[in-house]
Amino acid sequence: MTTKTKLPELHKLLTDSEQALRDYITYKGQQYPMNEWVTITEYCNRFGIANTQTVTNWIQRGIVPKENVVTIEEYNNIRLIKAIPYNGA
Repeated sequence: MTTKTKLPELHKLLTDSEQALRDYITYKGQQYPMNEWVTITEYCNRFGIANTQTVTNWIQRGIVPKENVVTIEEYNNIRLIKAIPYNGA
């Protein structure tokens, strides 16, 4: 198989991978739909929170339940948070 015939296959694989990441992330056998689980930065954008440290503090203080936060080591220890409003006051 020549390089030219492999390029369409590679393109399809990359496109499928990008779509899968937009749809969900699978980690330790559990799927995390990306419309329900977001990064802390995206959470702040969605809910109008001024800075990420606020949400990080909520996580540390237990305002955000442990089951609503996941740290994915394979993606540079990125934390996903369930995209629901929390009362940090």
